[in-house]
Amino acid sequence: MTRFFIMRHGETVFNAARRLQGEQTHTPLTGAGVAQALEMGERLRDALGHAPAVTLHVSDTGRALQTLALVADKLGLDWFAAHRDARLREIGMGAWGGRLYDEVQGEVGPIVDADHLLTPAPDGEDYPAIAARLTSWLADVGQVEGDRLIVMHGISSRVLRGVMSGLAPHPRYGAPIAPGLTQGSITLLENGVDGLLYGAPIGVMHA
Repeated sequence: MTRFFIMRHGETVFNAARRLQGEQTHTPLTGAGVAQALEMGERLRDALGHAPAVTLHVSDTGRALQTLALVADKLGLDWFAAHRDARLREIGMGAWGGRLYDEVQGEVGPIVDADHLLTPAPDGEDYPAIAARLTSWLADVGQVEGDRLIVMHGISSRVLRGVMSGLAPHPRYGAPIAPGLTQGSITLLENGVDGLLYGAPIGVMHA
């Protein structure tokens, strides 16, 4: 049995300021983000117990690593043992990265659609490219039995869940994309079935 517990990192200073974050690597958690990470750790401890036999995987961005540190502390796990991988990063936002949502939308119009998905930046990454790098990551991870805890991002986690669930490509973006969840959410993906372990459907998305 292989189970994937997929976590979306806690709120960051960019999220709070409504800045496009994308693959930006060093944006620390806010107080709310720290609380979300600690809550995820507690929820996983309730589900898995103390010091569970799991493999840790994490995006190499600062916000994901900080989230994992707090989760691992609650679980009694070694944060340093996590497998860091750039393929788990968020959608690359090109020249839009670091800019305010309102500023970019004032120039090009709406960039968040009804599905709470970001329009790719002209020089950024598209959704098929995200799916390709995550498919590559899955191939390297393999199907070795055991639980895996993964800390990553809003958009990229949706694509990962879509790929693993075998969803049809999104009609606009051309890649499988699962429904969005709030920051600090945990999904459990097992045997191709994606279920919400903790959190809620997304209301307003900040990547």
